[in-house]
Amino acid sequence: MQKLAPSEAADPVPTHCPYCALQCGMKLAVGDGRVEVVEREDFPVNRGALCGKGRTAPALLDRSARLTEPLVRDPGTGQLTPASWDTALGIIAERLAATRAEHGPDACGVFGGGGLTNEKAYALGKFARIVLGTSQIDYNGRFCMSSAAAAGRKAFGVDRGLPFPLEDIPRTGCVILVGSNLAETMPPALRYFTELKENGGTLIVIDPRRTKTAEQADLHLAPRPGTDLALALGLLHLVVTQGRTDEEFIRERTTGWDRARPAVMAHWPELVERITGVPVPQLRRAVEMFCAPENAMVLTARGPEQQAKGTDTVGAWINLCLATGRAGRPLSGYGCLTGQGNGQGGREHGQKADQLPGYRDLTDPAARAHVAEVWGVDPDSLPGPGRSAYELLDALGGDIKSLLLMASNPVVSAPRAAHVEERLRSLDFLAVADVVLSETAALADVVLPVTQWAEETGTLTNLEGRVLLRRRAVSAPSGVRSDLHVMSELAALLGVEKGFPTDPEEVFEELRRASAGGAADYAGITYRRLVEEDGVFWPCPQDGGTAEAGAVSGGGTGTSGTSSSTGTTTRAVAGQHPGTPRLFLDRFATPDGRARFAEVTHRPAAEETDAEFPVVLTTGRVLAQYQSGAQTRRVPELNAAAPGPFVQLHPRLAERIGVGEGDRVAVVSRRGRAVAPARISTAIRADTVFMPFHWAGEGRANTLTNAALDPTSRMPEFKVCAVRLEPVRDEETDATGQPDAAGGLNSPRA
Repeated sequence: MQKLAPSEAADPVPTHCPYCALQCGMKLAVGDGRVEVVEREDFPVNRGALCGKGRTAPALLDRSARLTEPLVRDPGTGQLTPASWDTALGIIAERLAATRAEHGPDACGVFGGGGLTNEKAYALGKFARIVLGTSQIDYNGRFCMSSAAAAGRKAFGVDRGLPFPLEDIPRTGCVILVGSNLAETMPPALRYFTELKENGGTLIVIDPRRTKTAEQADLHLAPRPGTDLALALGLLHLVVTQGRTDEEFIRERTTGWDRARPAVMAHWPELVERITGVPVPQLRRAVEMFCAPENAMVLTARGPEQQAKGTDTVGAWINLCLATGRAGRPLSGYGCLTGQGNGQGGREHGQKADQLPGYRDLTDPAARAHVAEVWGVDPDSLPGPGRSAYELLDALGGDIKSLLLMASNPVVSAPRAAHVEERLRSLDFLAVADVVLSETAALADVVLPVTQWAEETGTLTNLEGRVLLRRRAVSAPSGVRSDLHVMSELAALLGVEKGFPTDPEEVFEELRRASAGGAADYAGITYRRLVEEDGVFWPCPQDGGTAEAGAVSGGGTGTSGTSSSTGTTTRAVAGQHPGTPRLFLDRFATPDGRARFAEVTHRPAAEETDAEFPVVLTTGRVLAQYQSGAQTRRVPELNAAAPGPFVQLHPRLAERIGVGEGDRVAVVSRRGRAVAPARISTAIRADTVFMPFHWAGEGRANTLTNAALDPTSRMPEFKVCAVRLEPVRDEETDATGQPDAAGGLNSPRA
């Protein structure tokens, strides 16, 4: 429960959690100067369940936890000091205009976030391209599921995190969960896997650590980090040699198996055991469990995706589904567990470097023409694709002189973070719009305080492709404005007086038109529908039309409101498209309707261990913290549960380097050094250490991580790098892990 200024709200307001991509339903009861979370059992995704982050989310609304006035860096003292909105916006517009005039539009960079609503992500992409005229825009969602997105587009013709609703999981026969610890990252989703087992299904978890999720598995495979691709190929090798392929499905609904098969056959079980460390009997058991039931699924997360070969790795897991006929039919398929709150919608509508609204390709002349018409500009005036997220950050202070950043904290979240921090400091000008004074905002020349989840209305798209309406429940503090207001005012100051409304529903109406006919078609979705329904799955064309991606659904355009034969009904009316809970039941979204096998083969990680760096580091999240920790580290209850970073290592490794439980240990890579207490456990491989990445300061895990990029998705290799471990002397400085560990109001840029 959190004290707030009195609100006009009377009845609890249905809304959604501000954190992960489940976007759990909740209600906010506001009255007597307080706001508290009320369970919302009618929302199908979480059915009332909430994790600790969701239950404590109202703490983020406290004035003491957030920014409430603009800040401008004083040129004399170098400190951030309060300023008026007119002053702050005027400085930003003046500096961006000067950069553009002196160095050209691409000297202005824009960096967004996966927590922005669809409306704000759409407006940010439009702002970059028609106000600044820059191609240099990307967002932190590139660090989330970009490899799965790239692999999904290659295989299926379109990417949606889950091509089926979560409710299908308990009704399948077997799930292979690759690189996900959802018991800590998405706790309300664990019930679907518990129900799977209660229904007689089986769960296989693949993770180098025995996590809380792995403890629920019928079979846990613990490969060396970075070897998931070889593991997938090895399992498919056994499928082929045991005669378990679905030849009819391969023949009728796929293409490319003849080119993919040779690499599969080159990964025989004993070779795969040597590469991965997973014993052959466990490989055989996994194949038996996956192939025995009629239906099965493979779900991937950041483990296999955050690698320099992440696209190929996901492609190999998709191959396993295709070769066994476990795709394009009810209760079977491949899916990705998207992490960020609006990681799915955030990239669909234009803040990604290579995409336009509706999941359109920025290089496609027809796509450019369609969006340009909606925006009222010449298609030729739209810039082409820009740099990916890390490449954009790496170019700061070089080609890119000024940066507008919204809802992201790359000082903590980016790979090779010390280098990224140095690049941010080297900018001529940095403006940040955020709810809190994050470590990145503390480096800015201008900081703008903006509204957050319960203070604004807007849509988000969860990991199922379910478009949701998150409704305003409370008033923002005086002095706080929305990101839409920021873009509208800046556009006007930069000479574009129309086209940037501040009303989110007005923005969404334009987004509908811009997405119409695209792969992610929202044209048939309205705020009114989202109020009346439990979300609407895209694609949802206007008036029962057909999306550009082709007939990818099993739903059609009938009026019964049932989008397939297996559950999930919608309340569509005659002539209104019901939305598409299940993709690919009739055909895939490729030109010929067939899925594509990926031609992939195993290759080593970008950085392997050696005598100097003999241990593998992998990173991830913990239950009580979220992403860069900019929000959760300001919630006392969550901070008490997870107060700081740690290094998880096996007892044999701890003994070898001479550290005990709680001793401070330094983890050193080719990029830097991080220090945190040792947490000794047999739940991790003896050749691997784990660090959570939520903290700044000396315990910052991303100081160590490798910025090697996947050639297709441009995903950095967060999950694998070579390190060595060193005991830390008692006299060395303690790790802090505090919210403003990288600085605060008194943290000058230079």
